[in-house]
Amino acid sequence: MSDNKVLIFDTTLRDGEQSPGATMTHDEKLEIAGMLDDMGVDIIEAGFPIASEGDFAAVSEIAKNSVNSRICGLARANFADIDRCWEAVKHAKQNRIHTFIGTSPLHRAIPNLTQDEMADKIHQTVTHARNLCENVQWSPMDATRTEWDYLCRVIEIAIKAGATTINIPDTVGYTAPAESADLIKRLIETVPGADEVVFATHCHNDLGMATANSLAAVAGGARQIECTINGLGERAGNTALEEVVMALKTRHDIMPWTTGIDTTKIMAISRRVSTVSGFLVQPNKAIVGKNAFAHESGIHQDGMLKNRENFEIMRPEDVGLSGTSLPLGKHSGRAALRDKLEQLGFEVGDNQLKDIFVRFKELADRKKEVFDDDVVALVRADSGEDEDDRLQLVSMKVVCGTGGPAEATVEMEVDGKDVSATSEGDGPVDATFKAIRQIHPNTARLQLYQVSAVTEGTDAQATVSVRLEEDGVIATGQSANTDTVVASAKAYIHALNRLLVRRDKIGEGADAKEVSYKDLA
Repeated sequence: MSDNKVLIFDTTLRDGEQSPGATMTHDEKLEIAGMLDDMGVDIIEAGFPIASEGDFAAVSEIAKNSVNSRICGLARANFADIDRCWEAVKHAKQNRIHTFIGTSPLHRAIPNLTQDEMADKIHQTVTHARNLCENVQWSPMDATRTEWDYLCRVIEIAIKAGATTINIPDTVGYTAPAESADLIKRLIETVPGADEVVFATHCHNDLGMATANSLAAVAGGARQIECTINGLGERAGNTALEEVVMALKTRHDIMPWTTGIDTTKIMAISRRVSTVSGFLVQPNKAIVGKNAFAHESGIHQDGMLKNRENFEIMRPEDVGLSGTSLPLGKHSGRAALRDKLEQLGFEVGDNQLKDIFVRFKELADRKKEVFDDDVVALVRADSGEDEDDRLQLVSMKVVCGTGGPAEATVEMEVDGKDVSATSEGDGPVDATFKAIRQIHPNTARLQLYQVSAVTEGTDAQATVSVRLEEDGVIATGQSANTDTVVASAKAYIHALNRLLVRRDKIGEGADAKEVSYKDLA
């Protein structure tokens, strides 16, 4: 292997799935494995074959379907685990057995083994694994809390027994970057045969330093990083694949190492893993968070409009995003508002912009984010324009309870004509929205449905907010009523009316995203 190549070992399907509540189905694991294989991950740790029949089946199927990646399974330091692991991964074009044992004093106490007894066990199990598979990885679990002399001793035993990769796990996220780099460097310099194997690092994020520790280990001589998509994993998680890959790509000046990862596929797999695992990505998460390429501050927005490199060290396109986002909010300035107005097709003079900006700030103080249709409404109000609602709620009736699906009958006025529909749904709001869609067919996707009570008591008035997206256009609707379902229907219809301002003016076959609000006036 080239000295400047860093292997990416992804353990999303093994360590990542061990996060409480993150269990994936058989088909979901196959899907994620296919995406990892396609993006160029060097090694995929597909699971723990002896853990269950389901895990064995998933690892076996992933091994059979792999095209580019080496498929690895995890095994404890016993023959039964190793045999079961080999049965699962042997179908892969490239395979690996990963066997481990806890070597720190705390972990040696669990099986009640002396140092010599554990050393003998390591020799036997690594030898057995190597007799089955030519590519064997060995890990001394809790290596960073293992006595130095003993750690060197057992690593030498594993190398002599046939291990081709030595992984040094920071199992409890205890290490700091300087220690991580020094440990790998000293092991390579000290242990006989260390120059003949690949050293790897597996860092947990308990102190928030997993990525820093992994990159420091590479600086110390490691040439494999174990990581997961979105940093998923036990407790606080693992080193995040997207973070180490983009760090290597972005700071090639001080980290002259390469990987074979197709970074443009990062965002797609991040979102898919988030969906199937049930672990949402925090908005401010590095690389893949919603706000990673979003700028609301007026100073930042003005700088971005002048030169994106002022506040972005990487391109959103590099991870599979279409571009930068400049969301409008109470921190936004005139430059961002003018830019948004121009995107929407409005040309305003300085005095008109000043008036709109004052009302924009008033609105932004009441809302977390100001959307396109909010800006349009501000311009229309400034120019004295108004829009007639083509869709009006006339009446509605909902039946729901424990006896079966909810049913909603909705009567609406559409362009002056009364139309009604009845639909069943998973609850009264779902049934109501389906009835409205029967009356007014649309492809709008519901992005947000939010209910908040503005008064106290059982007769509280509920305010319902609905956000819809259609062909890249976002519209919001809001309504308040003591009946939450009625408020929901009115908010949904309100948002549809806003979408119609653009939708009805689009020519046959035209792209909604290419039609400005100015064209629709």
